[in-house]
Amino acid sequence: MSTEPIRLTKLAKRAGCAAKQPPGYLLSLLGELPKITDPNVLVGNATADDAAVYKLSDELGLVLTTDFFTPIVDDAYDFGAIAAANALSDVYAMGGTPLTALSIVGFPDANLPPEVLVQILKGAADKASEAGIAIVGGHTIKSEEPIFGLAVVGKIAPDQVLSNDKAQPGDVLILTKPIGLGIITTAAKNNEDSLGAISTAIRVMSTLNRVAGEVIVRGGTHALTDVTGFGLLGHLRNIVAASRVNARVFVDQVPILDAARQYVARGIYPGGSNANHRFLHDWVTYAADVTKEEQLLLCDAQTSGGLLAVVPPDRAAALLTALHARGITDATVIGEIVAGPGRIEVARGGKS
Repeated sequence: MSTEPIRLTKLAKRAGCAAKQPPGYLLSLLGELPKITDPNVLVGNATADDAAVYKLSDELGLVLTTDFFTPIVDDAYDFGAIAAANALSDVYAMGGTPLTALSIVGFPDANLPPEVLVQILKGAADKASEAGIAIVGGHTIKSEEPIFGLAVVGKIAPDQVLSNDKAQPGDVLILTKPIGLGIITTAAKNNEDSLGAISTAIRVMSTLNRVAGEVIVRGGTHALTDVTGFGLLGHLRNIVAASRVNARVFVDQVPILDAARQYVARGIYPGGSNANHRFLHDWVTYAADVTKEEQLLLCDAQTSGGLLAVVPPDRAAALLTALHARGITDATVIGEIVAGPGRIEVARGGKS
């Protein structure tokens, strides 16, 4: 009987949010669907936002989201915790508070012992408990690859929804977590993580956006999203398209995990990051001194990444101070919103 440790990522063709269908594929399909006409749907699929919001009354709305993927790491407990943190993030990205969740499971029971599934579920349950909620049920199917995630329900006051369509010229962009997670997890999956960076990536991915979300909601933010499978620039594209504004991103101000810089220079990055880069060709203009490696980092398919807040300029300094005081030490200004038709410019030398 083999005593080799089980490596979940070896059972997945694509890992984590890099397994998502690329944005170009999804956006064209959504355009074929009937338009939502229910007036109680405050946020639907029209602006590619993070979650839906349904109005129950003038005081109460429901935040509805689901997110699931194949293993992003080898350890079953960590996989469950990261998948839970990632799904919960969509509620925080709307300015909401999670209420409860259901598990979504695909499990290859012919290839993995049931103890692996138990550990996945325990990791998710512990992360949900950290968020102050319980996972109250779910659904499980047989599958060729392990799949796990959550369907999450949250609450929010209808007049406090932080959708992605309210960015205004002059606003400042604040990012709360470093990027490069997709590159590091790809290196680990391919046995190329020579720097041992996967432990740092696991810590970042399993950190809830709960505290960051609480601080940002109180900071008077105009718009909010989280950074996951479409990458930093992909999710920013959704903001500028929905808000009908332009954005400038200063690549030298974006927090990037050092190992990711080294690995992408070696040609290590997930296919999802490359797909994001191709899709964004029609939306993003890069300055001549922004390298291809830096472009791929900005397009890197994140799993359970940080929040990207669009903040009035007179509130940015106070918001950063509050985030740092609550332990969100990577939070930093990475750019600004300017007038325009919905494009992104990437350059160097931004304002600090």
